[in-house]
Amino acid sequence: MSVEINNESGMAADEDALRELAQYVIGQMETHPLADLSMLLVDEAHMTNLHEKWMEEPGPTDVLSFPSMASPSKSRQQASLAGDVAISADIARQNSHQLGHAAVEEIKILALHGILHLAGFDHERDNGEMARKELKLRRELGLPAALIERAQSERGPSSRLLRRTTGASGARRMA
Repeated sequence: MSVEINNESGMAADEDALRELAQYVIGQMETHPLADLSMLLVDEAHMTNLHEKWMEEPGPTDVLSFPSMASPSKSRQQASLAGDVAISADIARQNSHQLGHAAVEEIKILALHGILHLAGFDHERDNGEMARKELKLRRELGLPAALIERAQSERGPSSRLLRRTTGASGARRMA
């Protein structure tokens, strides 16, 4: 299994910890033994460009997943996890300040969410399956509340609106 981390954000990040997280999450999935994952940490401007180009939605988001066009199967049971996860370090930092935890923890939460999308989960269509998997893995990894949990709690009357993902997966692998 190959996990490549490319930090273009200008923010310091613990690449070894991200790689370990990715390897753990991938290990919990029934994935192809040659799983290939690339994580890209970017600034807000770069994320805005990616979001507008690939999702045709305005403005930035916090995480995007781009499955490889070469993935042999769309089935989670045989997912290759080949693809890219782009994370906005700027938005992660902003959200971490609002939530009272370290930016590195927020980046890990976003990485977990993005990897689950590469594994074929889709919280908008799976009747809570991704939320349950994300909760289980988040607890095992000792991470603060994950994206889906926060999105559900944001629907309450007294919640603060955080900048967050639409949870979308891109149609093509990033170049």
